[in-house]
Amino acid sequence: MNYAETLDYLQELYGMLGYDLGLDRIYSLMESMSNPQDSLNVIHVAGTNGKGSICSMISSVLMAAGYKVGVYTSPHLEKYNERITINGTQISDDDFAAYLTNVRLHCDKIVKNGVGQPTIFEVVTAAAFKYFYDNKVDYVVLEVGMGGRCDATNIIKKPKCAVIASISLDHMEYLGDTLGKIAYEKGGIVKSGCPTVLLTANEEIHDVISEICKEKGSKLYYSKNSGAKIIKQDITGTVFDVENEVVSFKNAAISLLGEYQLINAAEVIMAFKALNDNGLNISDDALRKGLANAKWNGRMEIVENNPMVILDGAHNIDGISMLFKSLKKYFSDKKITMLIGILGDKEYEKMLELIMPIACKAVFTEPHSSRKWDVNDVAHLVEKYNTEIYIEKDIDKAYDLAKSITGKEDIVVCAGSLYLIGELYKLARKSEGSAL
Repeated sequence: MNYAETLDYLQELYGMLGYDLGLDRIYSLMESMSNPQDSLNVIHVAGTNGKGSICSMISSVLMAAGYKVGVYTSPHLEKYNERITINGTQISDDDFAAYLTNVRLHCDKIVKNGVGQPTIFEVVTAAAFKYFYDNKVDYVVLEVGMGGRCDATNIIKKPKCAVIASISLDHMEYLGDTLGKIAYEKGGIVKSGCPTVLLTANEEIHDVISEICKEKGSKLYYSKNSGAKIIKQDITGTVFDVENEVVSFKNAAISLLGEYQLINAAEVIMAFKALNDNGLNISDDALRKGLANAKWNGRMEIVENNPMVILDGAHNIDGISMLFKSLKKYFSDKKITMLIGILGDKEYEKMLELIMPIACKAVFTEPHSSRKWDVNDVAHLVEKYNTEIYIEKDIDKAYDLAKSITGKEDIVVCAGSLYLIGELYKLARKSEGSAL
């Protein structure tokens, strides 16, 4: 297959299977491919929010220490290649097509043996494992797709560390309707002899993960709070110290915006404590340099100026809550126009209750997804807010509209589905005011 044919193949798989959690197909597929994942040094990251940022920080630190690092994340914003990188460079179109072509041959083989067709996520995951193996990376930073226990990435037998990021209610139809049930699914990545890192103030989540660690024989590096103390903070970044139950680390800095990024950074510092205790040797200098250099697109990211446009992939209640706190922190003196597009299977009424009070104006649009929330249903939900409301289904027009109704000294904040953020990222890149 060439690149275009590969994308058609993936779209066909998505239409056939969608989400279908389970490990039988991926085990058979990787066995057919001689199990390249068994030779990789993996740092496995699960959670509801913050996984991508944590993966970016961990990989940046490892690169600062001189390692060759593969990173596998999902979903992508603009193109599939973003999901598979080595030292920050995306897999090429030609390599992506070649590896997916090879995986497809193995898929056809196991289908003939009666195993069943692997899902789109399983197919791309298999390609990533083989790509990292062939390129002899030193470490792979591996983000869970959904949940953990039944996620295709959980075929990894002996990760170097399991990191469990913020857990909240999301994908409840697949993972359960309580934090305890969801934590149980996320805790499925915990393995015997592998340290586990957890930062949460929620006792239910802690108790579930702690019990799993005891059963598996995994040492738990746990702190109830981040212990982050801000030294300096503005829209260029944050300088801070961390003092919690696991680590004491001074004078760290991140350029990533968002109050939640301090929590993510503190957990990354905890993760390297766990890794260093288990044989890795990452210096404080490499840790500081890696944190400072870390980038993560589409999360509290400034993509345009005059007016300033911020993209944030907040797509559930916890994410919207953290976005609200960050906007109050950084932009309390600005008038905010929200551009919002949400999937219909989210708790969108509660999300609106959290974010609408901060918005002077709001433009509602529809993500490019069959699961999109019909903006025609918006009016009766938002009429109680003291906000100017605009409805525009077309994303391009909605983006232009949001900027046109916003003063040059004020800001446009785009949030909701990552499908929306990906489309807006393309538009921002083409704009005269682009900061990309």
